[in-house]
Amino acid sequence: MESLLPSVSIDPDLAAIWPATALGCVFWSAPVLPHAPQLWQYFASHTQPRLAQLLETTELAALPQIGPSRRAFKAFGRDPGRVRISSEALYRRLRQGKELYHINTAVDANNLVSLETGFSLGTYDLACLQGNLVLRLGREGESYAGIGKDALDLNRMPLLADDAGPFGCPCSDSQRAMIVANTPANAAPRPLLTVIYGFSGAEGLEAAIAVTHKHLSAFAAANSLVSKVVCP
Repeated sequence: MESLLPSVSIDPDLAAIWPATALGCVFWSAPVLPHAPQLWQYFASHTQPRLAQLLETTELAALPQIGPSRRAFKAFGRDPGRVRISSEALYRRLRQGKELYHINTAVDANNLVSLETGFSLGTYDLACLQGNLVLRLGREGESYAGIGKDALDLNRMPLLADDAGPFGCPCSDSQRAMIVANTPANAAPRPLLTVIYGFSGAEGLEAAIAVTHKHLSAFAAANSLVSKVVCP
């Protein structure tokens, strides 16, 4: 299986600005179902109570991975107060007492891992991607339609691109590779990729990958999982 997977690399120009950039990549397959009731039961009994206490006593910048990500974005030339990584956005939503979005089994498991580890994660439909993948800085004039958002300005943004161009970033992914639930007539597993965006070096990514394996298997029916850490 590994020989059929796209390669993932980090552009040297990005790494020169922030050498502590690293990615955790989990290739997996599963049918994507509309609902994950067991996941939300787990969230209500385990994750939410712990986070409620943490968010009450801890500044956002001191939460796991938020500080390094903010400093990395500033080094790249983006204002971290205006573009926030997805894990920070999730923490803010919980802190404001808002309910998390219920999307589908793959996306909800993705967000659960993000909340428990502090890393920003993106999950992508491999059938929608072309060629090999690279994390690089966005170029002037580059943008894409974000999920549930208008065009996202990608200039100086750390982003994932394939042969067709940008498709994901730690803040908001594109509609092109977004995960949609299988139809009832087609519940066959399909190949997916979950990327853990790290800006504090490779340390911590292995533990985050272990949490990813655990939750994807338990709540998203993941199988054929293949993982690796990508460093500059």
